Amino acid sequence: MSDGLVVGPDGEPRCSWGADPEDYRAYHDEEWGRPVTDDARLFEKIVLEGFQAGLSWITVLRKRPRFREVFAGFAPGAVAAFGPADVLRLMGDAGIVRHRGKIEAAISNAARAGEAIATHGSLAAYLWQHLPDDRPAPDGVAGLPASIPESAALSRRLKQDGWLFVGPTTAYAFMQATGQVNDHLAGCSARDRVEAMRAPVLARYRGGPSAT
Repeated sequence: MSDGLVVGPDGEPRCSWGADPEDYRAYHDEEWGRPVTDDARLFEKIVLEGFQAGLSWITVLRKRPRFREVFAGFAPGAVAAFGPADVLRLMGDAGIVRHRGKIEAAISNAARAGEAIATHGSLAAYLWQHLPDDRPAPDGVAGLPASIPESAALSRRLKQDGWLFVGPTTAYAFMQATGQVNDHLAGCSARDRVEAMRAPVLARYRGGPSAT
């Protein structure tokens, strides 16, 4: 199929990036775009999007099990308690991306996540505040921007609150991954499933804090 869709061996049309290899296919079919509201999973996704900067997502995806092990399951409170010895431990672990700045940013961001949870009640109430209006399904890869005004607004908010490695492009990738937008292409077999799952979450969070 043309302009961003391919049909897999199972006969299902998918966004071309999610057709192969198997790691991507499972991520595309079972995760990407589905709404995420759990504190640990939201924190995981924003941290890993930061680690992905400058790398291919498949690299981070394949290292994710080890990331989860060494980052205490991405429980914000546990990661916020990491100290210099933990930074050295993580820098020595070949199973993750060994970038000191990103490791230290993840620890700092865990403290910021804890502050957001204390103030807003959950990370979802904090991170789902910049939802865009409903948009038509992108009809091809050319319709997918690097960022959108809402991801720029989220990035500004996060930076103002002290978060690191959260530029507009990273914020947009986070929004795509957590279902704040549905960027499965028109005709992708996952798009309608994702949209049905998003509907009740959007109803809760659209409009910002007053909707929660």
